[in-house]
Amino acid sequence: MKEKAENLTWDQNITKLGIDYSEEERKELKKLYEDTLKSVAESEVAKGTVVGINNRDVIVNIGIKSDGLIPLSEFRDTPDIKVGDEVDVYVEEQENSKGQLVLSRKKAKLMKVWETIKDSVENGTILEAFVKRRTKGGLIVDLQGVEAFLPGSQIDVKPVRDFDIFLDKVIDVVVIKINHLTDNVIVSHKAVIERSLENQKTNILSKLEKGQILEGIVKNMTSFGVFVGLGGIDGLLHITDIAWRRITHPEEVLELGQKIKVVVTDFDEERKRISLGMKQLTPNPWEQLPSYIEIGAKVKGKIVNIADYGAFLEIMPGIEGLIHISEMSWSQHLKKVEEVVHIGDEIEAIVLSLDKEEKKMSLGIKQLTQDPWAKEGLEDKYAAGTKHVGTIKNITHFGALMELEEGIDGLLHISDLSWTKKINHPTDMLKLGDKLELLILEFDKENRRLSLGLKQLEENPWETYEKIFQVGSLHLGTITKKTDKGAFVQLPHDLEGFVPKRHLVKENGQEAAFNEQLEFEIIEFSKLNKRIVLALPATLKTSKSTTTKKEFQPRNVGNFISSERTTLGDIEELATLKKQLDAQKELKKSEVAEQQQAKEEDKQKEQESNL
Repeated sequence: MKEKAENLTWDQNITKLGIDYSEEERKELKKLYEDTLKSVAESEVAKGTVVGINNRDVIVNIGIKSDGLIPLSEFRDTPDIKVGDEVDVYVEEQENSKGQLVLSRKKAKLMKVWETIKDSVENGTILEAFVKRRTKGGLIVDLQGVEAFLPGSQIDVKPVRDFDIFLDKVIDVVVIKINHLTDNVIVSHKAVIERSLENQKTNILSKLEKGQILEGIVKNMTSFGVFVGLGGIDGLLHITDIAWRRITHPEEVLELGQKIKVVVTDFDEERKRISLGMKQLTPNPWEQLPSYIEIGAKVKGKIVNIADYGAFLEIMPGIEGLIHISEMSWSQHLKKVEEVVHIGDEIEAIVLSLDKEEKKMSLGIKQLTQDPWAKEGLEDKYAAGTKHVGTIKNITHFGALMELEEGIDGLLHISDLSWTKKINHPTDMLKLGDKLELLILEFDKENRRLSLGLKQLEENPWETYEKIFQVGSLHLGTITKKTDKGAFVQLPHDLEGFVPKRHLVKENGQEAAFNEQLEFEIIEFSKLNKRIVLALPATLKTSKSTTTKKEFQPRNVGNFISSERTTLGDIEELATLKKQLDAQKELKKSEVAEQQQAKEEDKQKEQESNL
């Protein structure tokens, strides 16, 4: 039986041909033969060569013993395919049921695309994508046969409202996510734009220099400045660098979309931030300040800004001076700048200080008028004892600030309001804006200070009260207030006295009640401290009785008691004397204390007046 050639080994074929080779020659020939054949596994991509083309198929040789057929339809993207061209093919089967090699170009292309997709996720490789159609929330794009989803938020760096403008266009994308379970691919065009902008920023920053003049477009405007587009990167033009003069908002000078020239004042290459200036392109007005503007000079300008502490006067474009509120009026009671000036007012002022290097100027308005404290005859006009009418401009806990004329103020101390009334706060008697007749108590020109009095316009009634409310005299009074230490009693002539708690007991042994009207005896009267101390007579009788039992034994006491028998008249006379002596002793102590307290009050009054 004849052997089939295809079942013969390489050695058998050589022998059959009648060719005799040595062992070494056989090995070399065998290696050459094996090298012409490739070992290709299934489910792999291999390189193939087109060896034939017909109406239906393209015949491809991949270096093994048989060729494979690929449908011509898989070469639609390369209509000019010809014999000898190299193509990538996917080995589906090395030998099917018919003994044929099964190849696929479509699957080879898909596998290659998936490799580029994976590379894009890992390394950020940019891929070309064809926008096929819209879908919910974005677009469907084609990555060389693989469909991917482009979310609306990943289309551009700015929000996109109309997705249709991207249909049927080729755009650059990077793959940002792959779902391996469903083979879903998500891509981003925004990431490509951001990368491009970042590269542009880096490129621009690498070439930037301070002082470099650039041209840009106003892209965005805020209250603190504008953002200027410099062709790939934005720079901040702060409001203070737009113009030498003061502006409250950039829109006073610039418009959106306007082309402007700017100078680079600073930049941070690491943080990619650029600071720009516009006013720096024009001369600094402080360096061209006219020679006539000097300390003491009179200048004219317009109020351009107002703050709590003062107003800014522009005397020429870019040159402003501060008029502090304290330099607006000689009066000390000015509270608001708007009481004197308003924005837009054109006024004159005097230059008080000037610092060209620091670009600072202090101005004054009050210096345009004479200092009221420097007027001639002021000492005679406001001499101590003279009467004047003043207006209440301010009230504090220690008194009221009175304006006698513009710039001339005086202090009316709380202690100088009334001879008799007990005043807890000046507002008990005074009201802001009231006009009062006052007496000058002290004139101090050096310290620009006046001490004023209101009660001094009347005679001190305590001189008269001293005669009426003598110690030991009885007066009708009403209890108006009770405390832990005693009670306050309203007496005739609008006076108030105090009853210690031990002297509040009536003859029936009960304590006097609030609003009860009773007869009280004076046990202490202080004209200096304006103090009256009272007692119910019943408490004093008890005291006298106790004193009689203890002290009046048969012994010599001055001219009142002899060594003989003590009479009731002697006892009464002695009690009266003792009472008078005690009262005098207490009064002396009280007067010393009152004098000391008066000195302290005068000292405090002087300190408060200085404030």
